[in-house]
Amino acid sequence: MRTMLLAAAAATASLPAAAIAQAQVPADSALIAFTVSEEVKSVPDRAQIGAGVTTAAPTAVEALRANSAAMDKLIAAAKKAGIRDGDIQTSQLNISPQYDYRPQEQGQPPRLIGYQASNQVNVVSRDIKGLGSLIDALIAAGGTNISGPNFYVANPDALLDGARAKVMAKANAKAADYARLAGYREARLIQLTEGGTWMPPPQPMPVMMRAEAADAGFKAPIQAGEVGNTLTVQVQYRLVR
Repeated sequence: MRTMLLAAAAATASLPAAAIAQAQVPADSALIAFTVSEEVKSVPDRAQIGAGVTTAAPTAVEALRANSAAMDKLIAAAKKAGIRDGDIQTSQLNISPQYDYRPQEQGQPPRLIGYQASNQVNVVSRDIKGLGSLIDALIAAGGTNISGPNFYVANPDALLDGARAKVMAKANAKAADYARLAGYREARLIQLTEGGTWMPPPQPMPVMMRAEAADAGFKAPIQAGEVGNTLTVQVQYRLVR
């Protein structure tokens, strides 16, 4: 008998926590779990733009030197447009050999013709209304690779403050509805887990523009729209008779 009791105790200890919790639910109650969410939309207060320059030269050193000079002009233009030092960050630097592959047609190896250097920075603008002027300034400074913008909210958590009351009202109403339909008197919240999901707008395709367009007075049309943040809550209720 003692051996059987020990075996039963060992089997109970090996059960998953969820199974033990289910076994401990009173006979006159039931558990229900589900997820509710609430989306909050807001006008963005930040925009990220990718800007870069590409240069070519016979040697890698010359290509990098020319690229560094061009990038210095680009960064100076961004700062002149009001961008802070901390809002400019190098995202990619690449130096690669360039080959002429036509000799392969005569069975010869490709011929090295020089090197190409490219440098890309991410620029964060805090002035959404002045974004078009910033893009124009980057192009005028020699920027050859302009991508974005990507709009977002600097403090998305602040958007969720007003959503919590709404999401809990949804959860309580849904639990009460389940309790009523299943013949129970009330639903008592026993577990809650919060999670937030950032939902940026679709990324735009990179924009390739020439400095001549800026010289001609061209202005890039920018429409920020809205960005959203979704508050998701997982809840579990005990339905009581």
